[in-house]
Amino acid sequence: MRIIFMGTPDFSVPVLDALVEAGHEIAAVYCQPPRPAGRGKKDRPTPVHARAEALGLTVRHPKSLRTDDAQQEFAALNADIAVVVAYGLILPQAVLDAPNRGCLNIHASLLPRWRGAAPIHRAIMAGDAETGICIMQMEAGLDTGPVLLRESTPIGATEITGDLHDRLSLMGADLILRALDRLDDLAPETQPDAGVTYAEKIDKAEARIDWTRPAVEIDRQIRGLSPFPGAWTLIGEDRVKLLGSALAQKSGPAGTVLDDAFTVACGDGAVTITRAQRAGKGAQDTETFLRGMAVPSGTRLGDQACS
Repeated sequence: MRIIFMGTPDFSVPVLDALVEAGHEIAAVYCQPPRPAGRGKKDRPTPVHARAEALGLTVRHPKSLRTDDAQQEFAALNADIAVVVAYGLILPQAVLDAPNRGCLNIHASLLPRWRGAAPIHRAIMAGDAETGICIMQMEAGLDTGPVLLRESTPIGATEITGDLHDRLSLMGADLILRALDRLDDLAPETQPDAGVTYAEKIDKAEARIDWTRPAVEIDRQIRGLSPFPGAWTLIGEDRVKLLGSALAQKSGPAGTVLDDAFTVACGDGAVTITRAQRAGKGAQDTETFLRGMAVPSGTRLGDQACS
């Protein structure tokens, strides 16, 4: 098929690769514009932009698709279909209508649960047992279109957002190929009104750990915000990101380190930290981290007003 591909972050790259490897014709790749990054604050192309150029594909990165010029340029590509995955711009109706077969979105949740910006983070933070990928026919509403194909996967008890992100990206690449192969045979499934939830964009204010909360909630917070933005706490005057955890059968005063394995008491129960990162350092497994920063049993973590 002749496809317009629309995506921006790392999550979208395996999908682009899969479409190319399957022999589909990529009429153009749309992504977000380069943005300042790094110490020099020089414009850096997005992961999809960089990959598309490496593949020799035409790349477009308009700041908006609401102008007449942008919409005419899009329509002039005369595509069979557009494949959209984590693009980052709202598609106006004129864009949705331009491809002959419309626009398909690869969404990383089991719709109608977790419509919106951060479905992977929110699924882990809410303690969902499973999540998945939906191939959705796009319409004007936010992730409201009918679902053509879906596939679920369990969320591991210690799985972090980064690992689930990578698994779902590969699932999305596989599922969109199957959807395109069977497009004429797929029956659109209208999303039910019951069970709708919204995955709000992650706010960095959510990242600070309040050790008075139950261990099950803190464990989900740590895993759900790993690797970015990273749940954090204070160890003395050092701000430390906690990037991996598991529930532990221990208890004690909230915020207190209970053993030499970096198990921390919560308001109810405890969590064992499995991965951590000091400011200016790389992420490390707990054994390596503790060799560089002593956190002995009895240490109190976090704002003492919260512990």
